Amino acid sequence: MGKVYLTGAGPGDIELLTVKALRVVKEADVIIYDRLANPDILEEAKDGCEFIYVGKEDSHHTLPQEEINEVIYQAALKHENVVRLKGGDPFVFGRGGEEGIYLFERGIKFEFIPGITSAIAVPEYAGIPVTHRGITVSFRVVTGHESSGKDHSQIPWENYKSDDTIIFLMGLHRLKTICKKLIEIGKPKDYPIAVISRGTRADEKTVVGTLDDIYEQAKDLPTPALIVVGKVVKLREKLSWFENKE
Repeated sequence: MGKVYLTGAGPGDIELLTVKALRVVKEADVIIYDRLANPDILEEAKDGCEFIYVGKEDSHHTLPQEEINEVIYQAALKHENVVRLKGGDPFVFGRGGEEGIYLFERGIKFEFIPGITSAIAVPEYAGIPVTHRGITVSFRVVTGHESSGKDHSQIPWENYKSDDTIIFLMGLHRLKTICKKLIEIGKPKDYPIAVISRGTRADEKTVVGTLDDIYEQAKDLPTPALIVVGKVVKLREKLSWFENKE
């Protein structure tokens, strides 16, 4: 019976992979990876390492989460070192907690390896700080993809009336609804918003607009995409660096 390393792969740029994550990838007997983990990371694995893809895409899942949990468990019964490689951080909408509980209940040893979350890194690559003195002292990270089967939204929209920066992960397909909800709770139609597609990767693209016009500008951007709402978006005019890097 082996050990499972529930490992954050970071937001996309392979150089943002942590030293610890790289070490367990190199030692892995099997790597179970998702769509958001940079596939170049797999090239760091040792000869003979087995790769199992369990990626999830919009309206298409290779496997449901319950079956992914079982795949990880079965791998731990056969291999000494199992790496579950997840985009971003395992605990930030990564279902890492569910996978850990599943292993705990079956007596499998596991370890969490944090990853740099896209919620902070992607805006940073786009030149948008999530906090900035004199503008906002806090930020919120919100799922843009709620669980199906709910008869009402679990997102507490009424709590978002302040000038906190709001980061929506996995929300591009709900961009129009997000803007509508924020306007309904009192945010001005000209409130700043940015959509960042494929953040931290070579083909990163950022579109900046307002709650009133961003949908038309960003609706054709490829996923994964992240949404940033807040006055800090305007700082991109001076802080944008990645897309201008030589």
